[in-house]
Amino acid sequence: MGLTAVIFLLVLASRHQPTAGVGHDPLLVVDDYEDGGIRLKCLSERLFSEAQLLWTDSRGDNITGTPLSADTGTAGVSSSIVLKAGSGNSMSCRILDKQLKTSTESSVAIADAFFPSTSPWLAAFVVILLLSIFLVLAAIYKIRKNARKQIEQDIDELKRKLDEQKRRFEKENEDAEKRIENVRNELKFRKARSNAVNITLDQTCKHPNLCISDDKRRVKSSDKKETALKAMVVATEGFPDKKHYWEVEVGNQSQWELGVVSENVRDVIMNNMGISPPVNGLFSLQYSQGKYILTGREDVSDCKQCSVVGVLLDVESSELSFYNVEEMSPLGSVVLEFTGKLYPFFSPDSSGKWLGVRPVKPQTYDPLPQGEKEINE
Repeated sequence: MGLTAVIFLLVLASRHQPTAGVGHDPLLVVDDYEDGGIRLKCLSERLFSEAQLLWTDSRGDNITGTPLSADTGTAGVSSSIVLKAGSGNSMSCRILDKQLKTSTESSVAIADAFFPSTSPWLAAFVVILLLSIFLVLAAIYKIRKNARKQIEQDIDELKRKLDEQKRRFEKENEDAEKRIENVRNELKFRKARSNAVNITLDQTCKHPNLCISDDKRRVKSSDKKETALKAMVVATEGFPDKKHYWEVEVGNQSQWELGVVSENVRDVIMNNMGISPPVNGLFSLQYSQGKYILTGREDVSDCKQCSVVGVLLDVESSELSFYNVEEMSPLGSVVLEFTGKLYPFFSPDSSGKWLGVRPVKPQTYDPLPQGEKEINE
């Protein structure tokens, strides 16, 4: 792996004949690392009465994926396969409709930087072994020449070089692990972002010292005196199940708190807006005095201040996760214990600056060049 990992994904979709039915061309998805390679999924919403799915590698050879799983009368087809380094780094998925004599195909090419690489310690071991052999031979030669002093100097020099070589390989190995971890974090962040939902603030469920914007997306303190962090506003939307993601612009506020509250806590806030909410049933990430603090845990270490925070509510897994959107990296997560629905809440500082929900832009891909579009059509 080079000093800079150039990562690219190229998906080419080709239509060989006009197709009949409802749906889209097959979609290739990079799912996750698995068994020393990368698992690819081929998905199609097209309705087929009789379908066959084929995987082919860069040489045109057929590859066996998971068994075809589809109700050919009412559902789309799907399959998956593990692409490993050295297999050409490209794969095509073709779906054939034998009855309508139509086909659709998608291809993907993955750079070597995505694949788990072998440890550089093997090369380090070979270098160290060769240097050790040279050290022994040099010692024998110097002993015969009765130059013990020179031998000691040569040994010290070789030891110094070995130490430098070892440190260099250790640093390269550490850098490689960091790059892999960054790629994994980015994949998790993009998966979380695919669950984006719209959030609006509830005017009837807020602290009296807070002011909500006309579009019901931003909140600020109307009293610039020191305000407790628990002066909050709750969202209109409540979530009983599934996954939900939203992003909050916190800017450079000195302190804030984001998270979710249970339905019982929301009712307490709505009926007694002038008091602090109960602790039980409140799950959050708090920023204060340069530190992030998760509910029921110590402060989060090694996290710098960010201006946009992503929040993923996974009701099915009972977990609330927070992300640094600019870095596409995790800030931490909280285990949830609740009954009923969960409602997002927001608590700004007393500076009078806005803290608000921002729309999550859908992820887009560069369009194909005009020449390639004409070929595919």
